[in-house]
Amino acid sequence: MRAVIVDCAIYREGCRSEGPSDFSDALSQARATGDAFLWIGLHEPNEKEFDLVSSEFGLHPLAVEDALRAHQRPKLEVYDDSLFAVLKPVIYEPESDTVTTGELMVFVGDSFVVTVRHGEGAPLAAVRHRLEAEPEVLRHGPTAVLYAVSDAVVDHYIEVGAELQTDLEELEAEVFAPFGRDSKNTAARIYTFKRQVLEFRRATVPLAQPMLRLSNPGLPFVDEHAQPFFRDVSDHLTRANEQVDGLDRLLSDILSAHLAQMSVRQNDDMRKISAWAAMAAVPTMVAGIYGMNFTHMPELNWVWAYPAVIVLMVMCEVGLFRLFKRRGWL
Repeated sequence: MRAVIVDCAIYREGCRSEGPSDFSDALSQARATGDAFLWIGLHEPNEKEFDLVSSEFGLHPLAVEDALRAHQRPKLEVYDDSLFAVLKPVIYEPESDTVTTGELMVFVGDSFVVTVRHGEGAPLAAVRHRLEAEPEVLRHGPTAVLYAVSDAVVDHYIEVGAELQTDLEELEAEVFAPFGRDSKNTAARIYTFKRQVLEFRRATVPLAQPMLRLSNPGLPFVDEHAQPFFRDVSDHLTRANEQVDGLDRLLSDILSAHLAQMSVRQNDDMRKISAWAAMAAVPTMVAGIYGMNFTHMPELNWVWAYPAVIVLMVMCEVGLFRLFKRRGWL
């Protein structure tokens, strides 16, 4: 359990105080004073390790199952003894220009908060340090932790959206460049980028409904004065979702433009090939006619027949070249 537990502490009047190492004793001590709560953070616990925590805190079996299996959509569930929230933090890796998601589960109950992290994207350490530096916020109890975690995750969404916007502008410039890269590579990059945006969307869009519920009164284990703060988080999430929608629409437009450019280039290539084929057909036809082995051909006895035929072919070629050049085929 020591490797699974990232941090465990009792917070009284917004200040941290180390409590008993036993979960049950620490929770009883926090509830006894009435102005304290226990916050325990876990990292990828297995079923046996999490059973010790769930039995002490009385967590609902369905919520425990979701916390262990991970791969959940962002959601908010209300049980008799706790509130269960699932968030998906997002990480942008600039070296590979990829988006990866983790999972963060938050249990909020009577004088306790349990956070379960899967992956490396959850900003829990920074959130805990920030809250410990702001005791006036921590005085609001477990709700303050839920708000701070949600706010940190959603604010990072906006930062990731800005990074993706920069990458998309570079991709757009590459697509519309006069002499861009290989078209197959560009199409592959567009599809890969679209998958990154889809991964981003799976984290942001489903979270809108839970944040809306938290911004309305009536939820148990949520401080009645916390609604304005959750509304602020909801507003930031709306901005992030608008970023995602804009990225997705622009990607679709860029893909359509890229395919249209490829079609235009193919048409240009076919016109050039057709023009050169037509220019090659004229001398081939003339040479083929005069290469026939017939005895009675009047031009065969002319002194200037050979140079006349050569001049005729050259004139036809020059005339066709000028015609195709004027029409933009060459």
